[in-house]
Amino acid sequence: MSEYLRLSRLYLVLLAIFTIGRWVTGARGVPYERGRDWFSIVIMTAMACFFYAAFMRRWRSYKLFQAVGLAMTLGLMSQVVILGATALSYALGMDTYFTHPTALNVEAPLPAGEALGRRLMGLVGNTISSGIVGGLGWALGALLPEK
Repeated sequence: MSEYLRLSRLYLVLLAIFTIGRWVTGARGVPYERGRDWFSIVIMTAMACFFYAAFMRRWRSYKLFQAVGLAMTLGLMSQVVILGATALSYALGMDTYFTHPTALNVEAPLPAGEALGRRLMGLVGNTISSGIVGGLGWALGALLPEK
């Protein structure tokens, strides 16, 4: 696990940038439909899981389960940040991209408890899907050149 955390330092910097970008974009009043993809944590996480797993296979000789474990670690960190940002948004009474109904897959605004419950389900589901994306990245990592 400590190796995964050491390898994910660059990812953590990107995660911080994307999280701050989402906060600022929402706070500046950019409509969610227009700005949601600019700093999509989920899309960034999926791309990172894919590429990390591919490169770790080729250049660090990771086995499939090591690559999947790294990808799931990245996914879990993202989901914890999303959960925390959602909780903080509700605690501060702010309408942010983290509390927007579309981000929570609903039609209308939700109370905090219900929104956080949805985020907890996302924590489990997106961590698993990050592992799957990592597995795909690992499989295609064989196409990368040798060290």
